[in-house]
Amino acid sequence: MKRKVLAILVPALLVAGAANAAEIYSKDGNKIDFYGKMVGERVWSSTDSNNSENADTSYARFGVRGETQINTQLTGFGQFEYNIDASKPEGSQDESTRLAFAGLKYADYGSFDYGRNYGVAYDAAAYTDMLVEWGGDSWASADNFMNGRANGVATYRNTDFFGMVDGLNFALQYQGKNDNRVQSKANGDGYSMSVNYNVDGFGFVGVYGKSDRTNQQSADGYGDNAEVWSLAAKYDANSVYAAVMYGETRNMTKTGSDHGFANKTQNIEAVIQYQFDFGLRPSLGYVYSQGKDLGAKDGQKGVNADRVNYIEVGTWYYFNKNMNVYTAYKFNLLDEEDGAITGNATDDQFAMGIVYQF
Repeated sequence: MKRKVLAILVPALLVAGAANAAEIYSKDGNKIDFYGKMVGERVWSSTDSNNSENADTSYARFGVRGETQINTQLTGFGQFEYNIDASKPEGSQDESTRLAFAGLKYADYGSFDYGRNYGVAYDAAAYTDMLVEWGGDSWASADNFMNGRANGVATYRNTDFFGMVDGLNFALQYQGKNDNRVQSKANGDGYSMSVNYNVDGFGFVGVYGKSDRTNQQSADGYGDNAEVWSLAAKYDANSVYAAVMYGETRNMTKTGSDHGFANKTQNIEAVIQYQFDFGLRPSLGYVYSQGKDLGAKDGQKGVNADRVNYIEVGTWYYFNKNMNVYTAYKFNLLDEEDGAITGNATDDQFAMGIVYQF
């Protein structure tokens, strides 16, 4: 997952595209921002076991954010974000809508939006999904219930607890059934919630989510419900960013590549980074996920196996706020036995990239 740091001389880490957007319209209480980035990237693998040896992974990403001041208390808003793969021949590139939602915000009473947006459960994973190239993949992923970007989500967010407590925020979310798709991307009706508190550079967040599983998913014998809970903490000040996250899922996370769902997972992520004044931002991250009772059916006990286990060492170098280069090495600690059980790759990987963003 690629949440890139956009600022060079400020300690805050921002979502890619969230800063330095170009304002293309602002008049009579209406504003539209255009943002994007173009990434030239290549990834090398220590083996060809995951078909990514010496692979081009370049892409472009663009988005539009708009808002309109309806009256002194009520504001309307919307956002659209699109990703275009640039690693294949013309006419064969993969394209995808990452975000598309609209909503209303009323004074200190909070905002409500509907569409394709980030799942509320991702609020915890976002603290550690800050690695240079990889990261954020212990339990969070797109279109996996409400653990990443998801469609059909109705989201309510409240900032500063109705304006009464600075730094105390919470969110509630509902997702409707999506069962007319492949099993790994399907979901039943569900809800999730998050609470976070930020003060003096420190942040703390807790999330919980529960969803019905589709009939096809429940056929694995693990049950009719999928659940996630996670706690995370971060420090973001004085040019330092450090964060740690722990989370567990039930019947929700894929075991591995085309290996169904894990009965239970236990997950840890950690990252630390430092922003030098001259543009260098080194990063050290760790991601670990273990699956419990994998393959348990009909009362028979399954096996435990690591799903993800690696260290990433990398760095960005910012020429200015719009241009950077980066490199990262993934030390894969997943052993061959666990890789065979989960279907996940066990090879090391190395990535280099160059980014123009606005």
